[in-house]
Amino acid sequence: MPSLSPRRLCFFNTTTGAPLREMNFLTSILAVRLNRKRLVVVLQEKTYIYDSNSLSMLDTIDTVPNLKGLCAFSPSLEGCFLALPASTAKGAVLVYNVMELQLHCEIDAHRSPLAAIALSSNGKYIATASEQGTIIRIHLVSEATKSYSFRRGTCSSTIFSLSFAPSLQLPDILVATSSSGSVHIFSLGFETNQRTKKSGSFLGSILPCSVNDALDPAHHHVLHNAVSAGVRSYAVVRKVDNVADSSSSEIASCRAIISLIAYNGYFQEYAFTLNSQNESTWSLEREFNLVAVISGNAETS
Repeated sequence: MPSLSPRRLCFFNTTTGAPLREMNFLTSILAVRLNRKRLVVVLQEKTYIYDSNSLSMLDTIDTVPNLKGLCAFSPSLEGCFLALPASTAKGAVLVYNVMELQLHCEIDAHRSPLAAIALSSNGKYIATASEQGTIIRIHLVSEATKSYSFRRGTCSSTIFSLSFAPSLQLPDILVATSSSGSVHIFSLGFETNQRTKKSGSFLGSILPCSVNDALDPAHHHVLHNAVSAGVRSYAVVRKVDNVADSSSSEIASCRAIISLIAYNGYFQEYAFTLNSQNESTWSLEREFNLVAVISGNAETS
């Protein structure tokens, strides 16, 4: 059925549902990213940059074989970057400025090939995980330098998704899902304080970064068995609210809304709360079986 071809990209009016335009490619489309100015289409060995309004092609990026269609895109027009794998042998990332249409930098993030990439909404930070899945690193895009390093666990696990909180300044948290079925939340503010203490110590000053990563405590919060182990899942941070202490201007706690969708058809929404003592709580706010909802609607119609 030509209308269902993975090589065809269709545009629709989201208000009326009417089709607007189609674009066809020589190979399957693996990922699509869009903001008000740029459209990005990722194929296995090429990535195309278009003007979002005229759909005129602006640039073509030749890439290493990208079978999973890995990419990350920051929607901010002030820091509008695209991240793509730069190697199939190691975890290197190519960061491309899609507004200026030029290569910004290349970051060597991991020794193993990449499994997941995410850019903060303002384009300042990039998070990466390798196929080993034990360490998640965050780099400052402007300087291509490592800012944070988090240990997810000691056993290998496939990282399915990474997502920053939608903050215009420093993202408050980073959320990750893995093949273990767990959801991991990393608090960037808490890690900053711990990292400052560690770097000021004698041991932290003499050990190389790789050993520091291995000795780092987890500094993260885990929701175990959110989905069945092995089931692919994706999580996004929809909202973060900071609650100030009534007796001071410092933040007493933060509350985040996490949306989780899994390939078994379930959609879940959690409220995550973290206080100044780094104590966290999770609560399931909503849960739907999307497959059952769709089947029920089909039967009634």
